[in-house]
Amino acid sequence: MTEVSGIDHIYITVSDLARSEPFYDRVLRDALGFRKNTFTLAGDPHIQYFNRLFGFVLRPARVRRAHEPYAPGLHHFCLRVDSVEDVHAVARELQGSGIQATDARFYPEYSDDYCATFFEDPDGVRLEVTNWRLERRRRAAHWDDPQA
Repeated sequence: MTEVSGIDHIYITVSDLARSEPFYDRVLRDALGFRKNTFTLAGDPHIQYFNRLFGFVLRPARVRRAHEPYAPGLHHFCLRVDSVEDVHAVARELQGSGIQATDARFYPEYSDDYCATFFEDPDGVRLEVTNWRLERRRRAAHWDDPQA
């Protein structure tokens, strides 16, 4: 069986590239260290943020309507950082740049070591940054061990 080794890229449609670009610059480039470039595809401008593992691309929407997280489609997008301290640092960075991110805190209803900050993009797409939790680390380290 072929195993997926990661997410290559995510495309997000935005209602206004000029409004979304400064927001995603602050989140992905400034707070999370992504690099950025632009390109045109099928006549539409695109903004690509990327790190060594995957790309996050903004493209202009062709239909204007508010994002509804409980309609079919994307509910939220969660990015993972290495540690609880990193989650706190990202939350502070976002808040300091004017983004209304929640204070980073633990969510024991999800898991004892689940720390996160939550915020929304200009179109109402829900975003989250969480830590690489022990359960996920163990899963990655012991994937081929059926006793783990």
